[in-house]
Amino acid sequence: MSETDSFIDEVTEAVRRDRLFALFRKYGWIGVTAVVLIVGSAAWIEWTRARAEARAQAFGDAVSAAMASNDAAVRLKALEAVAAGGGGEQKAVLALLTAAQAEAAGDAAKAAAGLKAVAGDAGLPDLYRQLAQLKLVMLGDGAMTPAERDAALAALAAPGAPYRTLAMEQQALALISAGKTDDAVRILTALRDDAEASGAEQARAEQLLTVLGQPPAATN
Repeated sequence: MSETDSFIDEVTEAVRRDRLFALFRKYGWIGVTAVVLIVGSAAWIEWTRARAEARAQAFGDAVSAAMASNDAAVRLKALEAVAAGGGGEQKAVLALLTAAQAEAAGDAAKAAAGLKAVAGDAGLPDLYRQLAQLKLVMLGDGAMTPAERDAALAALAAPGAPYRTLAMEQQALALISAGKTDDAVRILTALRDDAEASGAEQARAEQLLTVLGQPPAATN
């Protein structure tokens, strides 16, 4: 390569560097801003996740401590002092636990009020709302009229409902109490043969069918 060619290459490289530096001075802030945003977003996400985990841990520890007593009244009072700061689901869990302890302590009215609050909260997932509705049915003691109970159980026993088989069992018990044994037998037979029913549910259905004078299920 001649000295002239070498000189031209050097000049060309110098011009390229100057242009690159000029572009960096003009647009470099965009890249720097992007890096800052990416790093900042990652830090924010991590901080938020750690904060949520800490809140969940604190909530779990508080509930465990509240449930440590052997006295339902003491457990109820302790649960009422727990703060659910992790959103609607924590509040739903706390309300369901509090209602259960209120029932155990003999305060059916307080239990029903808590369950109704969860069941009527449209912002909660159906899993919690339907569980509260089912517990209301099982609570009895005037918490629901027979018509309200039957309507609630019909909805809870619908295909695809999360507590369908439990609701079917409650339907059968209500029918037995009303003297409608033929309808109860029909539901109990379906429950006994339902693949989605647990072993305990199927066993209880079989026991009730036996009490109602029905023959045991045929075995293969």
